[in-house]
Amino acid sequence: MIHSVDTILALVLLSILFSYGYSQLFRLIIVVGFQGIVVSIVPFFIGHDMTAGGIVFTIATLLIRGIIIPMSIYIAMKKRAIQSKVAPIIGYQASILCGLGVIVAATYISRQLNIPSISNYTLLFPTAIALPVTGMFLLMTRRNAIAMVLGYIIMENGIYLIGTTISVRALHIVEFGILLDVLAGVMIMATILQTIERTFDDVDTENLRTLKE
Repeated sequence: MIHSVDTILALVLLSILFSYGYSQLFRLIIVVGFQGIVVSIVPFFIGHDMTAGGIVFTIATLLIRGIIIPMSIYIAMKKRAIQSKVAPIIGYQASILCGLGVIVAATYISRQLNIPSISNYTLLFPTAIALPVTGMFLLMTRRNAIAMVLGYIIMENGIYLIGTTISVRALHIVEFGILLDVLAGVMIMATILQTIERTFDDVDTENLRTLKE
């Protein structure tokens, strides 16, 4: 039987594959927003006991992950007229092949672990593994600073999903506190990006090599 959570997670896995091949920051921001929305609503599908407070925290998490953070990055990018094309260290076709390998490996690892509490959800743990790996890949292989910030957010989305899958109950207060730290980090990163762009007229991190002590 295919659960509804597996249906939406299949779309997340597809979006993960897209994130390896996108060269436009705007599309990558949409992917991050979509992933943030999906990982936020997963607790509704996997049987967590949702109290009134838990529902409020989950909705707040959805708004921050899926709307506020992506919109903040998009506004910062438009305000500074930052070039939307991402310069990769590893080519896009090779990146897509790496993405396929990550998804296959995540699926294999999840089957070996065989966690009883989520055994009914085929794609839950593979997605939880693939997201952090994808985020780290973008951090290491994209020279654009905004793309690196988006990679960090994708990685955090995966960490959140891992916590959701292995916990018996969603610890909403802890998760929300972490999310606020992430939001603060994104705001700080936006300020740093503006400084880099103002200094170099670009956010290509390759320019940082020209800095001297």
